[in-house]
Amino acid sequence: MTAFGDFAAIAAEDGRAALVTVLEGGDVGAKLLVRADGVTSGGLGDAELDAVAVEAAEELMWAERSEVRRIGDASLFVDVTAPAPRLVIFGAVDYAAALCRLARAAGWRPFVCDPRSQFATTQRFPEAEEVLAEWPDQAFARLGGIDRATYIAVLTHDPKLDDAALEIALRSDAPYVGAMGSRRAQAQRHERLLAAGLEEELLARIAAPIGLDLGAVTPEETALSIMAEVVAVRNGRAGGRLSVSDGRIHEVGA
Repeated sequence: MTAFGDFAAIAAEDGRAALVTVLEGGDVGAKLLVRADGVTSGGLGDAELDAVAVEAAEELMWAERSEVRRIGDASLFVDVTAPAPRLVIFGAVDYAAALCRLARAAGWRPFVCDPRSQFATTQRFPEAEEVLAEWPDQAFARLGGIDRATYIAVLTHDPKLDDAALEIALRSDAPYVGAMGSRRAQAQRHERLLAAGLEEELLARIAAPIGLDLGAVTPEETALSIMAEVVAVRNGRAGGRLSVSDGRIHEVGA
């Protein structure tokens, strides 16, 4: 099968890959396919151009956007296909139910994890892609690990579950790890995780208290606060008000 045919098959299966095509300045029409695991097929007719194209493809397939890249005299189109991002929620609580609903409405795939099987049920979380009544290590294994498109929200207030999830998440490629709790609870968690051997550099990755400062009170408002922060992180934004922002409202590919 051609690089284009392989790319089409991956897209049809809701997979992740990038197809790089030479538009001008070289072997016009040549294609290089880069898969999520780094395996490539095809080629652009130049080894150095292939190497640079692979870097661009790996960057953009995880940024989940397609764009034209100018590399020397060559113009390349990097076409990306990717599944909807995952939001893994720890804690089968009311906040998790509201967050599932909002994540699904935003086009994300929410997963709910909680070892308490009496709470972690599909009846309570019908919008979840999957409900896993398992401990964090088992849940992450079932999900195939944590990649750069997996965002994690810890909502339980239970140190046994919170800390187990965070120890794994903070050592992973997850671009976002948020945790619910008061500032006092966050300080206590920080000390526990330090004692467990996590470095300050890793602990600084926790978005805590979780969410943007919207003055949220209800589970639905809290879910909005969390989802807003997650989307902002995914798009490389700070999450401030557009009315006081000087940057573009929407990013435009090069």
